[in-house]
Amino acid sequence: MRFVDEAEIRVEAGDGGNGKASFRREKYIPLGGPDGGDGGDGGSVYLVATENVNTLVDFRYHSVHRAQRGENGGSRNCTGKKGEDCFVAVPPGTIVYEASTGEKIGDLTRIGQKLLVAKGGFHGLGNTRFKSSVNRAPQQFSKGSAGEHRMLRLELMVIADVGLLGMPNAGKSSLIRAVSSARPKVADYPFTTLHPNLGVVRIDDMRSFVIADIPGVIEGAAEGAGLGLQFLKHLSRTGLLLHVVDVVPYESDETPVSAARKIIQEVEKWSDDLANKPRWLVLNKIDNVPDDEVEQHCQAIVDELSWDGPVFKISALKNQGTQELMYAIMEFLQQQKAQQQFQLQELSGEPE
Repeated sequence: MRFVDEAEIRVEAGDGGNGKASFRREKYIPLGGPDGGDGGDGGSVYLVATENVNTLVDFRYHSVHRAQRGENGGSRNCTGKKGEDCFVAVPPGTIVYEASTGEKIGDLTRIGQKLLVAKGGFHGLGNTRFKSSVNRAPQQFSKGSAGEHRMLRLELMVIADVGLLGMPNAGKSSLIRAVSSARPKVADYPFTTLHPNLGVVRIDDMRSFVIADIPGVIEGAAEGAGLGLQFLKHLSRTGLLLHVVDVVPYESDETPVSAARKIIQEVEKWSDDLANKPRWLVLNKIDNVPDDEVEQHCQAIVDELSWDGPVFKISALKNQGTQELMYAIMEFLQQQKAQQQFQLQELSGEPE
């Protein structure tokens, strides 16, 4: 299935039904008076975050979504039926913008969350509504108002706890395969990942987290080179970035340090918020280095980068060091969550 993370759709709410102008006409009841009923409200259009939808690809083929028009009012004070609402399923993580202005309308982050994007028209009034002591036989009625019509731009940002960042062929897909049940394509050439992959890492029966692998970032990504620019935004929701570096790069003229610096530069160009996220250095493919040289080789990379954060040495292919990394991530995420809850309690003034 193609992964599509942007789409434009048109939503059209239903018009309100018209009111009715009629008079009661029954045998032996002269001058029965007005009995025109109101119309029904038009249906509205809602976007709903749905669990079993994970891409916007369907909107490429079904781009117009309409709610039902309200029915007109009837005689004998019968009110028209309300138009049925239209519910459009979108994946969690969908951000909704007004296409013409770029104004953000809403952000659907939780499964089951609904967002009203086009409100149905208001019902028209029947002539009964206009009856008064001085106007006992009103002829007037009102028409229903038009429902909202809008062009929307949908943008999907994958929701994950941890994001993998690195050059093509750094071993990100191998890592997500090693620690989760996700099965992204893995090969001995770069650019095997063409769309984001999500994997659930289960530590035990009670603890788990979601890890995201995006296409490799290359030099110039922030200016539009390669696929990295298109998918860097998916890392913005993560709580932790793993900067995966190949200790023996695929390109012969590349070094681990130069590859790592290119990634750092592109992330800083893309977004200050992304650059300031917690980031760990993961030195991958240590199985390609002789055992007695691993420590010295990795330490040289760390020293040259002047890296002062956490460092992990792994072989995703051999599943070496990955378990220790996953346990460390789980502990970090739990601490992060506890800190956020404490801050919310302080802001709300609630006791601990």
